[in-house]
Amino acid sequence: MRTKTLKKNKINVVTLGCSKNVYDSEILMGQLKANNKEVVHEEEGNIVVINTCGFIANAKEESINTILEYVQKKEEGVVDKVFVTGCLSERYKPDLQKEIPAVDQYFGTTELPGLLKALGADYKHELIGERLTTTPKNYAYLKIAEGCDRPCSFCAIPIMRGKHKSTPIEDLVIEAEKLAANGVKELILIAQDLTYYGLDIYKKRNLAELLQALVKVEGVEWIRLHYAFPTGFPMDVLELMRNEPKICNYIDIPLQHIADPILKSMRRGTTKAKTTKLLQDFRAAVPEMTIRTTLIVGYPGETEEDFQTLKSWVEEMRFERLGCFTYSHEENTHAYNLEDDVPEDVKMDRANQIMEIQSQISWELNQQKIGQEFKVVIDRKEGSYFVGRTEYDSPDVDNEVLINAEVGYLRTGEFTKVKVTAAEDFDLYAEIV
Repeated sequence: MRTKTLKKNKINVVTLGCSKNVYDSEILMGQLKANNKEVVHEEEGNIVVINTCGFIANAKEESINTILEYVQKKEEGVVDKVFVTGCLSERYKPDLQKEIPAVDQYFGTTELPGLLKALGADYKHELIGERLTTTPKNYAYLKIAEGCDRPCSFCAIPIMRGKHKSTPIEDLVIEAEKLAANGVKELILIAQDLTYYGLDIYKKRNLAELLQALVKVEGVEWIRLHYAFPTGFPMDVLELMRNEPKICNYIDIPLQHIADPILKSMRRGTTKAKTTKLLQDFRAAVPEMTIRTTLIVGYPGETEEDFQTLKSWVEEMRFERLGCFTYSHEENTHAYNLEDDVPEDVKMDRANQIMEIQSQISWELNQQKIGQEFKVVIDRKEGSYFVGRTEYDSPDVDNEVLINAEVGYLRTGEFTKVKVTAAEDFDLYAEIV
């Protein structure tokens, strides 16, 4: 029986996957709002748009389960229409149409105008930077480029997102100004590869020039760099980071592995020696820099010796932030031609070993912060704590600072000075100074 509590034609956008998808959903919602459509994010609505992820096995499974869940709701009469967009849809559209025909329409990552048309809306070209942010009001993602030209063997992103395409600096400045006018104080720069920014439109790596333009935007206090590629990193960015207070002393640089045979098979274009030197150069140029990386274990052909090389290197490098994933064997990637020969339980064991080492490193580094003062931004209140972050921490993935809410009042988005009183592996406890 159809429920009568839902207003007609309220569009519910459901976002799965990474920050790039969050950004894409926000652009979609901005377009819908400009067309006077009622749109919500992950709330109840009679029309549902699912923005899917198709990156690795777990993400694909979550996307498919979500599609099935809403198809079931459609069959029960709780929702009227279900549309699917994003990376999974880009990568597997014919299979999905065959396997889950109850979805009204499938759209790929570049088919926003078509999706809008199906939702009874027009694509408005003039809406530079117009979007409905879904993150806490104090920070927002700023996607500076789409796609990727790198040939990494394990990665399906070029299949789903296409070739690298930088967004012009002037458009990004307009977008940043609009975000700042809406109260955003922290910009998190994202792309498949920040390192490559500008090569296609300016014929040079132009991340530094973009940053110089963005630091002039009034109201923005922090600019954070996510997803840099280790080869060809524009070193002029480091001098800016050291001298410009608005640019956080933080970089997210996914390194994936360090054993030379694995790096070669992964087609990363670098070696252990070159990567280690790059990180040493980072630390020399910006001594206070926090480096975040991600690693993959269980890649085809990864021997115990390769893993031990990786393990020792993680112990030696003492990354401030690190995530570890097990290899996922993805169709149409170069590595799919290799035998996925590391058993699942071995992959999991290796990932756990890496994270155990990292947990200890993180604990030791956090103990050194006790008694120190930091500027933090408040993201939310949770239970009896205000939850904040330092410039060395990104939302959702890094350390958080917990401040007793009974002692003083703090507003979301407010910057405040705190003193660290205690520390765990991934949390700091602090009091307002």
